Amino acid sequence: MAAKRQIKDSPVPAGRLRNSSRQARRTATTCRRLLNAAERVFVKDGFEAARLEDIAAGAGYTRGAFYANFQSKEDIFFALLDEWVLERIETVTAVLAQHADPAEKLAALRRHYAELARNRRLVLIALEFKLFALRHPEAHRRLRDRHRHLRTMWGDIVGSLLKDLGRTLPVRTTVAATCMGALSHGLLLEHLVDQKSLSEADVRLVLGRFFDSIFGD
Repeated sequence: MAAKRQIKDSPVPAGRLRNSSRQARRTATTCRRLLNAAERVFVKDGFEAARLEDIAAGAGYTRGAFYANFQSKEDIFFALLDEWVLERIETVTAVLAQHADPAEKLAALRRHYAELARNRRLVLIALEFKLFALRHPEAHRRLRDRHRHLRTMWGDIVGSLLKDLGRTLPVRTTVAATCMGALSHGLLLEHLVDQKSLSEADVRLVLGRFFDSIFGD
């Protein structure tokens, strides 16, 4: 009777694992540099005027490196947007986690919201792309889906806090999130146009009062 052969899994050579790990790190570094360059170019030139060559060159690469990581200018914008959404949620979660008392959590959230309008780069890029998306249906759909996702996540966080406080909102949490974002972006834009007519202190005051009108007793 023929002896049965034992079949063993062949181990992956250590050298191949190291090469794979190095390649993954290089890819991550390339993506990070392209994203940073895209943000700078979008702020400087505007979304529609931004050129892929300038984004790639700003990261120290060629167009080939860009297309190896992203399909289009819209694609890299949405990668930036996904990062911003995650960052916003993580920041709010961290702010609330610093306090145990629900009332203190709400006060911390108010302070955080009043400072949001300082993000000049995000507001300018978002405005540029919104105008672009309104003229391009596919970009419009993708942007709308991202916004709805952000507002739903934000609504879940705030809804849980309000439940602890025993409060309800005069509008749905997603409506509150939409209005709060629109107001903060609009006020910052007006501040950038004419800082004498609308100072940073004015912006923070108005945002705080608006927050109180939504979340107050």
